[in-house]
Amino acid sequence: MTLKLRTKTPALLAAAAAVLLFAHTAHAKIVTRDIPYTDGGVQLTGVLAYDDAVHGKRPGVVVVHEWWGLNDYVRNRTTQLAELGYVAFAIDMYGSNKFGNNPKEAEALATPFYKDNHLMLTRAEAGLAVLKKQPQVDDTRLAAVGYCFGGSVALEMARRGEDLKGVVSFHGGLKTSEPAEGGRVTAQILALNGGADSFVPAQERANFKKEMAAAGATVKIVEYPGATHAFTNPKATEIGKRFNMPIAYDADADKKSWDEMKAFLKRVFTVKPAAVEATPAATPAQ
Repeated sequence: MTLKLRTKTPALLAAAAAVLLFAHTAHAKIVTRDIPYTDGGVQLTGVLAYDDAVHGKRPGVVVVHEWWGLNDYVRNRTTQLAELGYVAFAIDMYGSNKFGNNPKEAEALATPFYKDNHLMLTRAEAGLAVLKKQPQVDDTRLAAVGYCFGGSVALEMARRGEDLKGVVSFHGGLKTSEPAEGGRVTAQILALNGGADSFVPAQERANFKKEMAAAGATVKIVEYPGATHAFTNPKATEIGKRFNMPIAYDADADKKSWDEMKAFLKRVFTVKPAAVEATPAATPAQ
């Protein structure tokens, strides 16, 4: 008797492959959860995100929101960082469920922090402390990423010598009332700004470069020609039109700046610091 072996059809093979892929990825997902905490008697709520398929401790990244508050935009960015393999924690600067629904409200929420560097720093440190306590986090490898107002906060953390490997500012303000002191900035800095950002004028950028050079900080500055303030936020164009603000989304600058951040974080989190290559001065925008 002759036995005939039947080969599987391409359709069956594809289906089997899909089942195997699903079986592998079904156990991997980005976990997100709100975490309540306090600072100075103020009730705050941050958002933690991490990939539960990654085993062991990994670098942690605090994410600081725009002046609008901890909304869906920064939640999405926090998830994206978790997808890169980091434990990301979106910190709350304003207080639980406090948002700016228009420029006037957002300005009222952000102004106290711009006026008081100590308040800004202690509020950011409260969020950083929450991240450090997470069991998935390697607290020797930490970074801060901020957007607009949050970029200013992240830079202040670097100026004050927070124990961070790196700080990334996306279209953040660069000025400060307390310039960095020489030798105090230990975090490497990446500042990403739009070349047409009227909220961060040329003189402010020039002053920032001088400040960082005088402090001996390791800084890279990248400017995206034609990009305005808030260029990474897909809703920026709509918001700009609604409130007559000079802001707009720029897909090209968004992608390029995100890629810059990915390469930067990968580099600063390298296990062997001696292998890190960086220019100890502000890099002129290309």
